[in-house]
Amino acid sequence: MRRPGAAALVLGAVVAAGAAGSAALAGPSDPTLAVRDAQGRLDVWWRAAAAPAHWAAADARLAAMVAWKPAADGVEWAELPIAGGGEARAIRLILVRIDPALAPLAVVWGVDAASGRPAWTIDRAPPGAAVAVNAGMFVGSVPWGWLVLDGREVLPPGTGPLSSALVIRRDGRVAWVDGDDLAAWRGRPDVAFAFQSYPSLLVGDGDVPAPLRTGAVINRRHRDARLTLGLDAAGRLLVVLTRLDVAVPGADRLPFGLTVPEMAAVMGGLGARRAMLLDGGISAQLLVRDAANETRRWPGLRPVPLALLAGPGGAR
Repeated sequence: MRRPGAAALVLGAVVAAGAAGSAALAGPSDPTLAVRDAQGRLDVWWRAAAAPAHWAAADARLAAMVAWKPAADGVEWAELPIAGGGEARAIRLILVRIDPALAPLAVVWGVDAASGRPAWTIDRAPPGAAVAVNAGMFVGSVPWGWLVLDGREVLPPGTGPLSSALVIRRDGRVAWVDGDDLAAWRGRPDVAFAFQSYPSLLVGDGDVPAPLRTGAVINRRHRDARLTLGLDAAGRLLVVLTRLDVAVPGADRLPFGLTVPEMAAVMGGLGARRAMLLDGGISAQLLVRDAANETRRWPGLRPVPLALLAGPGGAR
């Protein structure tokens, strides 16, 4: 759980570390995002005041800084330091790119049968999982919205102005559904797994939803640790986890980070065509395992009821 003392310590460290260089970023009236090079120099690549309503392609400055590393077949990962405003002036992005044709996907239920409480953490990821990450959003102890597991509809669709759904077919192909009209997908025998989440960050083909630009429905100023899922033009999934990047033990798991519009910019800047938030904050957790069984872990601070896995045999 969050401890006020630790939060105050981290905030103090962030303020102290950034006092000299914070003027390089615009103030709250014009939030910005910048990449950080090895020497700590900042290159601003996004401004809220000039934020695009449509991402036609990845941002060249951002994409050029990503050094993808191979993990298991069909899986690559990378880390990228960026800087936003305020508490987000030192953020590290953990990036994972998954080719479903080479790393089959599965969704797993993580609610304890006896207690009815969320019970999944990355510690429960099976040995075959090349990627394990918490999925969807949840209300109370159960996932929110439509959920299909092994071809069986476990939960009916949820409704909301900015929901999205990921559909995993039995042949391994994935489909992305903007909005909550899932009538065309419910009951289909070729659907193996599916889940909903919200809010949508990119819809159609790189469009930023209007509420993320106008403030309607969405709080555009709230900062938190974030976890997102996207789909690029090549049909690969893109997972992005934010971590506070300061030299304070345990600080990386505290819920400080980017706003929702900033995460939409990150996903568009990295080349996603569709994207949605997953449950972030203290729930956000991610595991990546390579072919040599070397495991990299970014744990969360609480169990969750649903997870997305990728790996040989659907990571089952």
